[in-house]
Amino acid sequence: MEKLKRNLNTIGLGLLFAALIINRIWPYQKIPTFIRLGLGVASLIAYVGFNLSLLRQSLTRKTFLYSSNLILIIVLVLGILVLINMIAARYHHRFDFTEAKIHSLSDQSISVIKNLKNDINIKCFFREGNYNRSRMENLLKIYAYHSKKIKYEFIDPDKNPGLVKRYDITMDGTTVFECGDKENRITTTTEEDITNAIIKVSREKKKTIYFLEGHGEASIEESDDNGLSYVKDELGKLGYEVKKLTLALEENFPTDCALLVIPGPKKDLLPNELETIEKYMKQGGRVFFMLDPEVAPGMKGFLQQYGIKLEDDLIVDTISRLLGGDYFMPVVSEYEYHDITKKFRYACFFPYARSIDIAEKKPDNLTLSILAKTSPNSWSERQLTERQVSFDKDKDKQGPIPLAVVGTMKIEEEKKEEPKKEGEGSENKEKSEPKAEAKKEARLAVFGDSDFATNRYFNLSGNGNLFLNTINWLTEEADLISIQPRTSSPRTIHLSPSQARLIFFVSVIILPLIVLVTGISVWLRRRSL
Repeated sequence: MEKLKRNLNTIGLGLLFAALIINRIWPYQKIPTFIRLGLGVASLIAYVGFNLSLLRQSLTRKTFLYSSNLILIIVLVLGILVLINMIAARYHHRFDFTEAKIHSLSDQSISVIKNLKNDINIKCFFREGNYNRSRMENLLKIYAYHSKKIKYEFIDPDKNPGLVKRYDITMDGTTVFECGDKENRITTTTEEDITNAIIKVSREKKKTIYFLEGHGEASIEESDDNGLSYVKDELGKLGYEVKKLTLALEENFPTDCALLVIPGPKKDLLPNELETIEKYMKQGGRVFFMLDPEVAPGMKGFLQQYGIKLEDDLIVDTISRLLGGDYFMPVVSEYEYHDITKKFRYACFFPYARSIDIAEKKPDNLTLSILAKTSPNSWSERQLTERQVSFDKDKDKQGPIPLAVVGTMKIEEEKKEEPKKEGEGSENKEKSEPKAEAKKEARLAVFGDSDFATNRYFNLSGNGNLFLNTINWLTEEADLISIQPRTSSPRTIHLSPSQARLIFFVSVIILPLIVLVTGISVWLRRRSL
């Protein structure tokens, strides 16, 4: 009986622990849990009652004081951990320690969702066994982390036939994006498609981009190597509407034109076409010139009035030979600071390009910047009639050579006078004062090559991204300035058979054997004392 009294505390703690385990394994069986809980508490109370005098004696011992201090330290540590956990739960922050940041969104996606004005409701129709469900859920968690306007839910089509019929879902893995009365749906689980779907439903109005035709330019309808069908598809994904424009046959310039792209004309534009473009610029228009060497000589004089100098040359780059190209494909890997390239760190290739520079004299209301330059190993070849290309320090210009210039032009409207205010006397009459000038801004970009954006080279390194970044800057879609998606690079260690055997014997046999021998020797020494 005395032994039972002394062990009631152990029995009580065991019953409490058993109650906790049963509750976690069988949460619906409440009665066995409560029975063990009650018996455990009763055992502890009985232990205190039967051993009250013994407990009083123990309170005066030094061991109790030391144990109390230890228990207090443990309680404080646990309290600190609980407090840290509560703070972390309330102020959540994600950390991505991978070198390529493969578990983070691209800067483009983050910029898009941070600039959202309205809520985006996302309904994901995935069956429980769909292996893409976890990937989509992980991605949407990151999107929702960056913006509270992203709201998503997963719906099992088998359990919700009403919603399946309402949204006309015919394929497992369909995701529906809603914003107001706009809707878009995808059947993939990539960051690119998710961001593009968000862009399409969140844009208040589609901007229209016109590609000029009629002078031998590359066509957005052609899918061969020299066409621009890739450009059209990518612009469509970003929410733009892309159209063709034959300016010589148009009576009026399109009023919905957000940007005019001139993709490498082989012949000069007609005088009336140049006048139309000039008028469009004066109204705050946006134009993207891509001008190849040795063609359309009339563009040189037209762009001179905007402070842009087109050289009659050909850029030669010896470094491109090392990268698999020829001498006439200059490589650009470093860029001047600009909104287009501030987060862009990818090499671009420009097949058969001419140099574009800023003229010494330019209009006062025009601000120009060089966007890209070639490597120091390049030069501007001015002797185009020679059969063999070689650098002539007296005639050619040593690199780096600029081949892309962008600029903004302030457009000031005419001053308008307010009507005079009438008073009782002539002294009270106020003089008419001009209204504040309403300022517009025209934007233009001039590249010395058009081939870099064709289907053959669009996906080569950063070519396509640089083109799209320039388009987005010209149309003032700053949140769409993009970089290439991150990819993970494999990290492997290659060992020779001898190195593998050495690592095996050291880590599996030698080190554990040293620990074992040390432990046995210490035990034998203490035993002999």
